[in-house]
Amino acid sequence: MKLIRILIVDDHTLFRSGLRLALQRHEGFEVVGEAGDGLEGIKRARQLMPDVVLLDLHMPGTGGLEALRILAEDMPETQVIMLTVSEDAEDLLETLRAGARGYLLKNIDTVFLLESIQRAARGESVMSPLIAQKLADSLRAPPKDNIAVADTNPAKLSPREREIIVMVAHGSSNKEIARVLNLSESTIKIHVQGILRKLHIAKRVQAAVYAVEHGLI
Repeated sequence: MKLIRILIVDDHTLFRSGLRLALQRHEGFEVVGEAGDGLEGIKRARQLMPDVVLLDLHMPGTGGLEALRILAEDMPETQVIMLTVSEDAEDLLETLRAGARGYLLKNIDTVFLLESIQRAARGESVMSPLIAQKLADSLRAPPKDNIAVADTNPAKLSPREREIIVMVAHGSSNKEIARVLNLSESTIKIHVQGILRKLHIAKRVQAAVYAVEHGLI
């Protein structure tokens, strides 16, 4: 079994230690290093070339967002998951746009974290259900100061594609979508590729953002 090599970047030493212990209790995961701020995290990532970086958002000095942008540009093969206490929908959107593979809250259980790391290592997007719901709620809310919302038209997507993009936005893998829709995994992959092409985007996580911003969920 190929180990998933993980770098933990968080300014709380106790949290890093607990997370390391939790991950190393399970086969298939190897914590290759730790860092206490974004700048140190960038340096360690360049040295260690991890598969997945678990990155806190708000840290003293170089914060998680700035570190994320550099990692996404310099190390596109390394998947970055934001692991944070922030439930702010704007934080979520900003990190996804900057290249994060996922956004998880620190109150998730270990099983969900392990599954999320595995999925992120495969290139799938991951998100805590609570933050996904908060994001959807905030984007459905009436605009402030009566500013008109731009008219958006997701009609370019077929009913099947809309169904699939909603499931993608909820973090479902191709395999999971195939099982729910009783289709083959290869068929779902083709549909997802068609969705990305129609929307002129490159990543599943961008499709998830599109679905939320355009009221599909």
